[in-house]
Amino acid sequence: MQQQAQRVIITGASSGIGTALARRYALSGATLGLIARRKSGLEQLARGLGAPCEIYPLDVRDAVALATAAGDFLSRHGCPDIVIANAGVSLGTLTEHAEDLTAFQEVFDINVIGMVKTFQPFVACMRERRSGALAGIASVAGYRGLPGAAAYSASKAAAIAYLESLRVELRRDGVKVITICPGYIATPLTEKNPYPMPFLMSADAAAAKIASIIARGKSFAVIPWQMAIAARALRVLPNWLYDRLLAGAPRKPRRG
Repeated sequence: MQQQAQRVIITGASSGIGTALARRYALSGATLGLIARRKSGLEQLARGLGAPCEIYPLDVRDAVALATAAGDFLSRHGCPDIVIANAGVSLGTLTEHAEDLTAFQEVFDINVIGMVKTFQPFVACMRERRSGALAGIASVAGYRGLPGAAAYSASKAAAIAYLESLRVELRRDGVKVITICPGYIATPLTEKNPYPMPFLMSADAAAAKIASIIARGKSFAVIPWQMAIAARALRVLPNWLYDRLLAGAPRKPRRG
């Protein structure tokens, strides 16, 4: 019997890792539901995929729009096999600046609450079917707080904890929850970073690793492997040494 093609939902699909994931799953014949804010980017991507594809131009902060998109995909194609919460934003922030309060809110709303809103419409059907995978793109930046990136680091730490809670909640229901923590990936989010980015990985290479991790049902993974070693080393550094090493590090620019 021929295996049914996978049904895959991807947020943040119009650029970077999201686009690379869409192309990778399209090559395997998957039916895709692609979500991003930029309609033009989604349309351009969909035209070149050569695979069944629904596009949903929306903001992951909008729970009503996400629920509507989910309902449309469910009615057309049924319950997805994989939902990848990839949408994210990285902004330089400093607590002392009152104008950065809105940046903190934006980063948390997209990187954490947007992930919750992405998964929520699909949990019930996956539990009923007793299969499926919810994959969240976190970051090694969630391991420790990075100077000048408090909002981003804190949001990714929150995402890691959220995904762990969800994983345990759904363990008995046959639904896998997968936490993926990339290091530096060559995307529009990182191209303006004014500092060295060790072990920089292309979006296509990252997508290949992410798809493999999801296929294996691995609960937690850091990519690339070199960054996994570096991140573990940073995590165990005593505070006095971590503070001394990072205090003078270059910082991500704040939004102008």
